[in-house]
Amino acid sequence: MSDTDRPEVAEAPKPSFELGTGPGRVLVWFYGVFTVAAASRTIVEMIRGFDRAPLAYTLSAVAALVYGFITYSLVRGGEKARRAALVCCAAELIGVLVVGAWTLAEPAAFPDSTVWSDFGMGYLFIPVILPVTGMIWLRRARTVAV
Repeated sequence: MSDTDRPEVAEAPKPSFELGTGPGRVLVWFYGVFTVAAASRTIVEMIRGFDRAPLAYTLSAVAALVYGFITYSLVRGGEKARRAALVCCAAELIGVLVVGAWTLAEPAAFPDSTVWSDFGMGYLFIPVILPVTGMIWLRRARTVAV
C-alpha cells in the first residue's frame, strides 16, 4: 500500500485563508477606524442640522456602512466574505471617484463635505487609496487560498 492509498494520508482539507492576517490586519485596522470616523461624523452632522446638506450627510452615512461591512467581511474571512468585500471595495472606489469628481465639478451641490469629497482630500486621500489596496489584498488572498 502506498502513502497515497492510506486513508490517514489522504488530502486533508485546505485551511481557509484568513483575510484579517498579515497585511490584512492593517486593512482591518484602517477600515475599522474609518467606520468609526465616518459614522461618528455622520451622526454629529445629522444631529446638528441634516437639512443643511442632506446629500453630503447621506453619502457619509453610506460610506460608514460600506466601511463597516468591509471590516466585518475581512474579520469574518472565508471565500464568500472575500468576494463580498471585493465587490464592496469596488463599489467604494466607484463612489469615491464619482463623489470626488462631483464635488470638484459642482461644489454648490455640497454645502458641506463628505468623507469622499475631493477624492478624500480631507482624510489624506486614504478613501481613494484604501479600496485599491483592499482589492489588491483580496485578489491576492484568492490566489493563496486556492
